[in-house]
Amino acid sequence: MQKLKKFFHVSWSDIQNEAAKLSHKLKGKRAWKGIIAVTRGGLIPATTLAREMDIYVIETIGTVGYDPRDLDKKPLPTITLVKEAPSYVGDGDGWLVVDDLADSGRTLRFLRQILPKAYYATIYAKPDGEDAVDEFVSRIDQNVWVYFPWEIDEWERDKNARPA
Repeated sequence: MQKLKKFFHVSWSDIQNEAAKLSHKLKGKRAWKGIIAVTRGGLIPATTLAREMDIYVIETIGTVGYDPRDLDKKPLPTITLVKEAPSYVGDGDGWLVVDDLADSGRTLRFLRQILPKAYYATIYAKPDGEDAVDEFVSRIDQNVWVYFPWEIDEWERDKNARPA
């Protein structure tokens, strides 16, 4: 695994702007049955996209792939499904799965086994995760750790723990 060298703090405004760009890329692709937000990181982008795209059905699916308290950001050996999507979602056909970031792609590859016919979209993607997502807005270097505005407590803790 490549050592993380840079940190990028995303603002609320960044999320709003990037989600608007993503909605323009997704509008007209198909008539969506709804959005499935990958919890927890996909909740805010999914809500923003739903408003931008006039989608009223939002479901969730939950996974855990790393320990956020780990300052080295090492992935856990396996992805754990902590909350299933509702059964009526089926194989995901017609559903838009939304997450904040495709980092290594592990989470989205894992979810494709569960929802193989869903369409996968993220705000950001790193090179190792690009092939796991169908649509994204901005590319981030692989060695950058992204902090989202809802992770401000992690940003402050990690910032203070890093050597100067």
